[in-house]
Amino acid sequence: MIAKALWMTKGKVLAADLFYLPNLEFFALLMQAEALWINSEDVYVKQTYRNRTEVLLANKVERLTVPILEGNRQKAYKEVKIDYAQKWLNVHLRGIRSAYGKSPFFEYLYPDLERIYQRKPAFLWELNLELLTLCLQFLRKDVSIVEKDICEANGTLFDVRGTIRAKEPHGSRGFYHPYPYLQMFGLDFVPNLSVIDLLFCEGPASERILSLSQKKKMNNT
Repeated sequence: MIAKALWMTKGKVLAADLFYLPNLEFFALLMQAEALWINSEDVYVKQTYRNRTEVLLANKVERLTVPILEGNRQKAYKEVKIDYAQKWLNVHLRGIRSAYGKSPFFEYLYPDLERIYQRKPAFLWELNLELLTLCLQFLRKDVSIVEKDICEANGTLFDVRGTIRAKEPHGSRGFYHPYPYLQMFGLDFVPNLSVIDLLFCEGPASERILSLSQKKKMNNT
């Protein structure tokens, strides 16, 4: 549920950046919240998880990056357009099919995922928000998404904006404790991939695994 006009939010609120198919570290935090506060007016920052994610292929971890237009100009996140002149869309869909086509829950998630891509949202914010909403639906997690430049929390506000950085290991932040699950490739578990890795492999068990992956609680305990 998206509440664009909501100023006051009750319960536990996670203030975070909106990422592209976010990783498990992000979701380990989000699963503890009643609301997610995101700000589309923030200045877009390059080389972040806003336009990149990672999936597991047969012989490597593959980074999937959404190209954007005018990436060197400072502008609000909501104004950043996706560059469809580049052939990234088929690369991403082909990569996801290659990685998870034989996974136990591929047929349940992939068609809805593909439909979002095929609509070709013009803006990165729109694409990321639709994908996040879909992932929350499959996790059966009811989170109010608050799109506002100012949010007041009548409860616990846990602010991780600018904290989950692509160039730093997740262990340096202490939000996520990898709880292994059966992945499609390799003998060694690869932590903190995109949430779709977990959803394709574990389906309904994903919620429990994320709960077991929570290292730092939103009440800082």
